[in-house]
Amino acid sequence: MTFLNSDAGLVARVSHLTKSYGAGSNAVTALDGVSIGIRAGEFTAIMGPSGSGKSTLMHIMAGLDTPSSGRAWLGDTEITSLGDTELTVLRRRRVGFVFQAFNLVPTLDIAGNIQLPFELDGRMPGPEQREWIDRLVESLGLGHRLNHRPHELSGGQQQRVAIARALATRPDLVVADEPTGNLDSRTGREVLALLSAASADYGQSIAMVTHDPIAASHADRILFLADGRVVEERGRSSAEEISAFMLSMESAA
Repeated sequence: MTFLNSDAGLVARVSHLTKSYGAGSNAVTALDGVSIGIRAGEFTAIMGPSGSGKSTLMHIMAGLDTPSSGRAWLGDTEITSLGDTELTVLRRRRVGFVFQAFNLVPTLDIAGNIQLPFELDGRMPGPEQREWIDRLVESLGLGHRLNHRPHELSGGQQQRVAIARALATRPDLVVADEPTGNLDSRTGREVLALLSAASADYGQSIAMVTHDPIAASHADRILFLADGRVVEERGRSSAEEISAFMLSMESAA
């Protein structure tokens, strides 16, 4: 089943993607001929049970892993043909990351963590970029925390910092891997609302891996994976509708 009808308006895409681990009788197929696209300015959730291949798919789309076969693009750049150095630069400049564990640098203050992508790229934000970062800091309610260290912040505040860092360079794509996994339900909803606003208000393209129907209900579009294949694509859906479909997938397995 293919969910890639046109390259137009896609910020990232993969074609006939496969990924296998091991060899012979020990081989495990994580992805099996996946072809999908992430639409520009849209919040896409990628769902599926454990072992469905959703994290592997995201890692390849973000240039963190390589496929066994198939191709992947970020914009017009085919990333499956890039070397390690080129991929490092691409991730730094064109992809933003939000992880379950926040992944903030404990020795840097909040301002330093937000500016880290620029520091790693050997440059400082220009006036326009500085204005954008200031806008992010204000909208995320971090203005009074810039001189604090991550350990002085709550989990929700730390994830806000991670979101600000991910958006700071205005990347082509933000990938969020279980971004609410370490948060309580109320704080998780706040973080999801912020990601949704980043897409709706700033036109940010976001791909989020999640197993949580409530998290997925904030997305504009949901892709369901099972056994390394995309089995369903849906528009915005309620948590109840998503849960019912996930249950039907498990029953059919």
